[in-house]
Amino acid sequence: MKRFRFLTSGESHGKCLTAIIEGVPAGIRIKEAVINADLARRQGGYGRGDRMKIENDKVEIKSGVRLGKSTGAPICLEIKNNDYANWEDVMAVQDYDYPTEEALKKIEERSFTRVRPGHADYAGSIKYNLKDLRDVLERSSARKTAIEVAVGSVAKQILKEFNIVGFSHVVQIGNVKLDFYPKTYTLIKQKAEASDVHCADEMTSDRMRIAIDKAAEEGDTLGGKFEVIFGNLPVGLGSYVQWDEALDGRIAQAIMSIPAVKAVEVGAGVEAANLFGSQMHDEIFVAKDKSVYRQTNNAGGIEGGITNGESLVVRGTMKPIPTMRKSLATVDLKNMSPSNAHFERSDTCAVPACSVVAEARVAIILVDEFLAKIGGDNFVEMKAHYGV
Repeated sequence: MKRFRFLTSGESHGKCLTAIIEGVPAGIRIKEAVINADLARRQGGYGRGDRMKIENDKVEIKSGVRLGKSTGAPICLEIKNNDYANWEDVMAVQDYDYPTEEALKKIEERSFTRVRPGHADYAGSIKYNLKDLRDVLERSSARKTAIEVAVGSVAKQILKEFNIVGFSHVVQIGNVKLDFYPKTYTLIKQKAEASDVHCADEMTSDRMRIAIDKAAEEGDTLGGKFEVIFGNLPVGLGSYVQWDEALDGRIAQAIMSIPAVKAVEVGAGVEAANLFGSQMHDEIFVAKDKSVYRQTNNAGGIEGGITNGESLVVRGTMKPIPTMRKSLATVDLKNMSPSNAHFERSDTCAVPACSVVAEARVAIILVDEFLAKIGGDNFVEMKAHYGV
């Protein structure tokens, strides 16, 4: 049974971010340019901070692809951190036998012990016995989602070979909500991609930008909601046989573990609590050609933990980023005294970027389930199994 799995490594200000992907069948077209386009989408978005001005994320495929196609071997991806040039002394791998005064000064300046509420700082310091919270920040940072987007882009390229495609868009920032949806998913995608807040309505986008500007002026941050949609999925991905094989559960875990995400909904989501059963459940009809169709999709494309042939619709809720200029009360772990939280450059709003990360995470789960269902060690074999 072929499965798609990966591991990542790297720190926010380290040399690079890397991933090793296993389980990609041979003969799949994998393009760096497509991955880089997704990385650019993650870096964009109104409300991003100065870090995005430094980085220009580009992936390098180090192995597992030859002449544009996967070979069946593990694929290694690397994204270099441009900012590492400014952190080389601080993030050095080797210990200094004879550190210079300048190097010691840089390390001291970028070490911190004042916990940032909402981050992994306090819990991470206790769990891993770390005295310098820099060691927590560097790996818990959302910077690592860049390499995850690269992995997700590989997953999307596999799915696209079978005409399974998806997109993401922002439906809320702060208290500004998208109330008007374009009529088709194609139109939603087009309008969202043209918006710097990744929203499919121009007037709502304007209001979102105003809200972001106001938060920035006040030294605050904003969260919001995004939606991920994938279409043309076959019936039968996932399972009800064991709890950990339910597709909605796997997707929820994948999105929930994105830094700053606090809630995940499938289909009608929390609104299901307001509906009668007769309103909630999607009635099934049979067309003249004996195909099955539905007029609603409150289930979000999943019933009993299994895809039912309708579009997969998932929403995520992102909290406001906890690094902000408006200082919060905290404790300094150096002497356990009251203090103000450490501040490091940050975004005002990263909901558009988070939607791109979620899109990648969903693609990773879908391709894993897809490969497990149809099997095959190479593209020709997969097509034969899938009947295309």
